[in-house]
Amino acid sequence: MSRPVIHAEGLGKRYRRGLQASRGLLRDSIARTFRSPLSVFRRVNQETFWALQDVSLEVGEGEVLGLIGRNGSGKTTLLKILSRITQPTAGWAEIHGRVGSLLEVGTGFHPELTGRENTYLSGAILGMGKSEITRKFDEIVAFAELEKFIDTPVKHYSSGMFVRLAFAVAAHLEPEILLVDEVLAVGDIRFQRKCLGKMGEVASAGRTVVLVSHNMAAISALSTRVVMLEEGSVAFNGRVAEATVLYYSRSMDKIGDGEDLSRIPRDGTGKSRFSSIKIEALNSNGDRFETAYPGCDLNITVQVECHSETVECNVALIVYDLGGYRIVDTNTGQKNKFLTLRPGQKARVQFVLHDLLLKPGKYLVGLWLGRNGIEVMDHIEHAATLDVMESEETSQHSVIYPGTYLCRFENYITLD
Repeated sequence: MSRPVIHAEGLGKRYRRGLQASRGLLRDSIARTFRSPLSVFRRVNQETFWALQDVSLEVGEGEVLGLIGRNGSGKTTLLKILSRITQPTAGWAEIHGRVGSLLEVGTGFHPELTGRENTYLSGAILGMGKSEITRKFDEIVAFAELEKFIDTPVKHYSSGMFVRLAFAVAAHLEPEILLVDEVLAVGDIRFQRKCLGKMGEVASAGRTVVLVSHNMAAISALSTRVVMLEEGSVAFNGRVAEATVLYYSRSMDKIGDGEDLSRIPRDGTGKSRFSSIKIEALNSNGDRFETAYPGCDLNITVQVECHSETVECNVALIVYDLGGYRIVDTNTGQKNKFLTLRPGQKARVQFVLHDLLLKPGKYLVGLWLGRNGIEVMDHIEHAATLDVMESEETSQHSVIYPGTYLCRFENYITLD
C-alpha cells in the first residue's frame, strides 16, 4: 500500500435511541436545571446502541476504497467521523490532507435563491473560495445542463434539475481526500452515468477517494479495494470481486421467504413504511405463473402504512441484477400519481411491468418511498428476490441485458 492518508483504529460510535443530543446552548442548560427529578430515572432506562464498533482501517494515497453494507450498517456514520462532522465514542482516526465531503447533495441550497446564487452559496459551504467558484462556474453549469435556468430560483426547479446542480457543485471540489456518500444514485440514468464518469476522473487524477454506494456496478468500476460493514463492524476487507459475491449472498440470506417486510433492514425517516410485497408473473392472457420468464408481465403489489403526520410521497420500484446494475427503475411519479396518506392509513400500490425482457437468472427487487430530492421516508434496498426461468416462450423474445431501461408499465393506488 502507498503512504496511508487515512488511519483509523478501534473507531466506535454509540447513540441513545430517542434522546436528542445537547448542543451546548443556553436553553439546553436551562432545561437541564428545571428537569423533573424523575427524568433521571427515565434516562437510565434509555436504550443505547453502537452504530459503529471497533472499526480499524487504512487508506493509501491515491487509493479508491469502496465502502459497502446494507442500510444501517454504519457506512454514513464512519464517513461523518472521518469528515469530523461527529466525534467518535471510542477509538481515533488520523487524516493527512485536505478533505472534501459529499455526504449530502444539496448542502446549503436555499429555495428562494437562483441557481447562480446557490452555486456560490453551496460552494462556499463545501469549502470553495469565491475565486475558485467563479473560475469553475461555467464548467459547473455546463455539467448540470442548466444554462437556460441558472438565474431561476431553485424552488421552481424539478427534483432532477435540483439534484443535477447540487451534484455539479459538489463534484467540482478539488480536495486531496474525497469522501462520497451515495451521490451516484442521483438524477436519471444518463446523468448517473455522467456522474460515474466524473468520479472516474477524480480517481484517475490520483486523489484518495472513499466511496459509499449501494450501486455495486459503480463500486466495481471505481474501487481498488472494498470494505464491507455489517452491524457497525468490518465484515470484509479485500478484493472487489470477492466483496461483490459476499454482499449479494448476505443480502439474499436476510430477505427470507415471506412477504412481510417489517424485519428487513432499511433506512429513512419512517413517517410511512412498506409493510409487505407480493410478486406475481403473468402471461399475455393474464394467467398467473409460479415463476417469471423472459417477456412475461410482472404484477408487484406493495402495502404502505403511514405512521405519523399526513404525507404525500412517491413510490419507486427498482430491479437489480447480481452485479448491482439497475435493470428496471420506475416510480409512480412518472405517471403523475402520488400517494397521500393520513396517520394510521394504509394503501396498496400495484406496479404492472409489461414484457419484462430479462434473461434467466436471479434478480433483487428494491423499494423506495419519499419525496424526490427532499426526504426519504423508507428505503429497502433488497426487499425480495425475483427468479427468471427458461420457458417455451423465451425464444420468442429478444432479451435486453445488461443495461437499464424503462419498460412499459402501469400503476394503481388503492387506499384502505
